[in-house]
Amino acid sequence: MKLIIKTILFWVLITSTAVFAELAKVKVNGFDIEYEMVGSGKHTILLEAGGSAGLSDWDPIYNSLIKHAKVIRYSRIGNGGSAQIKKNYSSEEYAAEALLLLKALKIEEPVIYVAHSYGAYIARVFAASYPDNIKALMLIEPASEHDVDIMRKIDLPRAEKEIAAIKRDDMKNGMSNQYLDFWSKRPLPDYPQIADIPVTVIASVKKYENPSVLFFTDKGREMWGELHLNWANAFPQGEIVLTSKSYHYPQNDEPEMVITQLVRLLNRTD
Repeated sequence: MKLIIKTILFWVLITSTAVFAELAKVKVNGFDIEYEMVGSGKHTILLEAGGSAGLSDWDPIYNSLIKHAKVIRYSRIGNGGSAQIKKNYSSEEYAAEALLLLKALKIEEPVIYVAHSYGAYIARVFAASYPDNIKALMLIEPASEHDVDIMRKIDLPRAEKEIAAIKRDDMKNGMSNQYLDFWSKRPLPDYPQIADIPVTVIASVKKYENPSVLFFTDKGREMWGELHLNWANAFPQGEIVLTSKSYHYPQNDEPEMVITQLVRLLNRTD
């Protein structure tokens, strides 16, 4: 079961140039938050990692990205080098703390929010809740409320067992209860709750040789691609990139592609 849980944390680095920026910490809600802020330019990018990941999840693209904009990456409370606490957070709380982080760092201009996996749900909540603080959105392998729908449509009895196991493990870990968070909420912030801003979605449709859960079967991959194709295209300024060359971490497997799409998003943003 542990293998299944580790594999399914899909919701949940590549240049030679060194970055000589020292990691810093700032207080948010009384807790120390680890962050790094480097670069300059017209735009400010906020990087949101997935699941229980910290800011190091962006290592593969960070050094390249700071050549194009001011870039902020951080570890949410409980993750990375930030304050280590155990609490069942909601995405609404995480989004509110992301805003507090920006205020603590004296970032007044709207940001381009780039988020991976579960972080993408936080970014969706942020975009809907704080429209004045965001001007573009990139979601990489984004967690979706429809993850469970895909599994259930393939094999309902097996899906219910796998979903129950994931929920039990999530509650046992005590931190974030992320699957209960976005699986249990309908609808999530979405078009048209999110303002008319440039949106890019990167989703993997790469097939697994030995899928451990329904979500990674060939049918699951096909449905995942269709889901995000339709979702991204619903936005007036939405774009979709479906990749068959990487799994859940395109920033690891295809860093050049992710950088290219990010630069494209920068160019689409006023």
